Amino acid sequence: MCHENFIIGYTSGVFDMFHIGHLNILKRAKELCDFLIVGVSTDELVREYKHKSPIISYDNRKAIVEACKYVDKVVPQVNRDKMSAYHRLHFDVMFVGDDWKGNSLFQEVEAELNKNGAKVVYFPYTICYTFAFATNNIFLRLC
Repeated sequence: MCHENFIIGYTSGVFDMFHIGHLNILKRAKELCDFLIVGVSTDELVREYKHKSPIISYDNRKAIVEACKYVDKVVPQVNRDKMSAYHRLHFDVMFVGDDWKGNSLFQEVEAELNKNGAKVVYFPYTICYTFAFATNNIFLRLC
């Protein structure tokens, strides 16, 4: 669905405790598109499917992602329906971490996007030093 060679990209996530893995996917996505839209999961959505609240509120997570120079537009992700996002945002390519590759949900989405002239690009998952890892490390040193 390229618009005179203008490529619209889309990725989404919680972006809680923003880290280098988040930055890597946004940077790599922007390298492959002209306009990058990022869906940030709302607090309600995170509670619905992760059964816990994000550490950072939606408004703050949205502000952090908006401040990233690779991001052109931030939208709330209120559900996990990628085809709904496609029909609403009209992107040409969806960027996803390769930890989702082979997942039946993404295989269906990829097939449906391909039928509509869009595609899915998988990026290698970044193993990084997260807050949870740091907290566990500190706890173990104190014991």
